[in-house]
Amino acid sequence: MLPDWVYAVILGVIEGLTEFIPVSSTGMMLLAKKAMGLPDGFWDTFAVMIQLGAILAVVVLYFGKLWKQVISLPSDPAARKFALTVIVAFIPSVVLGLLLHDFIKSVLFETPQVQCISLILGGIVLLFIDRMAPRPTAHDPFKLPLTKALAIGLFQVLAMMPGVSRSGATIVGGMLFGVEKRAAAEFTFFLAIPTMLGAFVLDAWSSRDQLTGDTLPLIAIGFVVAFLVAIVVIRTMLAVVTSRGLAPFGWLRIAIGGIGLALLTFA
Repeated sequence: MLPDWVYAVILGVIEGLTEFIPVSSTGMMLLAKKAMGLPDGFWDTFAVMIQLGAILAVVVLYFGKLWKQVISLPSDPAARKFALTVIVAFIPSVVLGLLLHDFIKSVLFETPQVQCISLILGGIVLLFIDRMAPRPTAHDPFKLPLTKALAIGLFQVLAMMPGVSRSGATIVGGMLFGVEKRAAAEFTFFLAIPTMLGAFVLDAWSSRDQLTGDTLPLIAIGFVVAFLVAIVVIRTMLAVVTSRGLAPFGWLRIAIGGIGLALLTFA
C-alpha cells in the first residue's frame, strides 16, 4: 500500500483531468478507487469534495467575464438575465440532489458495473449527437434563452448517476436544443460553479464526522492538485471541442468502459 497522500495526488489528477471533459469524473474516480483498493466511506467523500478544486479553475480562468457580470447586476438587464439562466439551470439538480443524495452515495456509488455501462452508453450518445445535432441558433453562453438553460439543467440531472458525465450531459442537452457546442461547453463550466459548490457543502455536512485532522490534509492535497490540472484541461477541452467535436471523448468513454467491464468480469 502507498501512503494516503499519494492516493490523494492520484485522485486529484484524475479529477482535474476528467471534471470538464465528457467522460464522467465521478465514474473515473470511483473506478480508480476500486482499482487501488481504497475503502469506501472517506474516499467517496474525498471524491466529491475535491471537485470544488476543479471548479475553482473555472472561476480563475473566467474571472474577468464573471466579475463583469456580477458588478453589472444592479444596472444591466443582460447581466441579470445571465444570472437567471444559471439559476434556472441549477434548480433541477438542487431538488433531486437533496431528495436522492443518500441513494446516490449508498447504491449507485457502490456499483462499478453501472459506471462502466454508463460510460459506454454515454460514449455512443456523444458519437451520435456529434453527427446529428441540429444547426445551432445560440452562440453566446451569456445570452441563452431561459428555455435552453432549463433544458441544460434537466440534462445535468442525469449526471447524478456515476458514469454519466455532467459536462457531457449538459453539452449534449445544449446541442440538442440548438446551442453551439463551444457555447454549451462554456455554459456548462458556469453551471458547474453553483452545482459543485452545493454538492461540496451537502457532502461536507453529511460526512462531517469524517473530516478530521488526519483527513483534511488529504482533501487539501486533492483540492490543490485538481485545481492545477483543471486549469490546463479547460483550455485543452475547449480547443478539442471547437476543432474536433465530441467524437474523441465518445471513443474514449467507450474504451474506458469496455476495459473496466472486462476487468470486472475476468479479473
